[in-house]
Amino acid sequence: MNIKKYFPVLILVALVIFFQLLTMLLGVNYYLTQLTMSTYYALAVIGLCMLMGYAGQISLGQAGFFAIGGYTSAALTTYKLINYKDVLFIEFLKKIKFLMLMKNPYGEEILHVAPWVAFLIAILITICIAFVIGMPVLKLKGHYLAMATLGFGIIVYRIAIGSKIFGEADGITNVPEFAIIPGVVVSGSFSERIQNYYIAWFFVIIGIIILINLIHSRAGRALRALHGNELSVNAMGVNTSRYKLNIFVLSAVFASLGGILLTHYNGGIGPSEASITKSIRYVAIVAIGGMANIWGALIMGIILNFLSLRGVFGTYDDAVFGIILIFIMIFAPNGLLQTTIAHKVRSFIKSKKGNHNVTN
Repeated sequence: MNIKKYFPVLILVALVIFFQLLTMLLGVNYYLTQLTMSTYYALAVIGLCMLMGYAGQISLGQAGFFAIGGYTSAALTTYKLINYKDVLFIEFLKKIKFLMLMKNPYGEEILHVAPWVAFLIAILITICIAFVIGMPVLKLKGHYLAMATLGFGIIVYRIAIGSKIFGEADGITNVPEFAIIPGVVVSGSFSERIQNYYIAWFFVIIGIIILINLIHSRAGRALRALHGNELSVNAMGVNTSRYKLNIFVLSAVFASLGGILLTHYNGGIGPSEASITKSIRYVAIVAIGGMANIWGALIMGIILNFLSLRGVFGTYDDAVFGIILIFIMIFAPNGLLQTTIAHKVRSFIKSKKGNHNVTN
């Protein structure tokens, strides 16, 4: 077992703790709200990084899967179910915590699906939709694949904005908190800001570990080969269709997970989460970080989404991401971390380490 591949994860954990302590020392704990939201968006980004960077499949539908997870969980946990009085089966579901009672903004007590049940249903629906969409769509290549996934994203957006059950243009509000385990709750409460910061990073770190294991596995090697030359890999007997479909589904699950958790954290979700501009934003972040670099995608995802959420770009937010994508495609198609300057910095650091070892 190669332990060295997990060293960057330990560094990431140290940085996560460092930034939380730094915000506390500087008295800017309110930054943790945007950092937590950026972390949930990063789940969609690193999932897309695997799909684009390793499998070589361009997708403009990542926001659609993000919205499917968020909207499904939000609808199930806020929709008023049938009258529960004197119904034995409903009482049984309440006892085993499949259903829960809560009060809506008008003080009315309603019965709804428990968040953990909604979570499982949302993930299952995402997997099913990804399989159904992926099987025909992944037979396409290049800009045809991009156009097909773009069409999927538009369909999800129009369903979200046109369906009464999903709140139409207003979205869904009053989504309850999500108790993962007793005492560990996904919630936007100010008193639980630090806890939620670590909850978000817990999911991202688990996701990163899963992807690291995948990259260094036989499947990861097959994906890299597939990206290089799909015809040659097919000729060697590798089932490229199965690998592409599996990574497409995995990428969709990462996006859906981020959508579910962010929805419970924010207490709601709106149609903007399913917009095409969000999908383009995810693609731009992956391109900036490096198509086959999950660490670059993660870092750029956190930084750019944090700046966006803080309102640094103002009304030009979407335009900024579009401009960034154009410049990256022209001047650094392999990502900022693969530019000549970045290579020189890494070479300089390695030479210094070499000199230090010789001296010792």
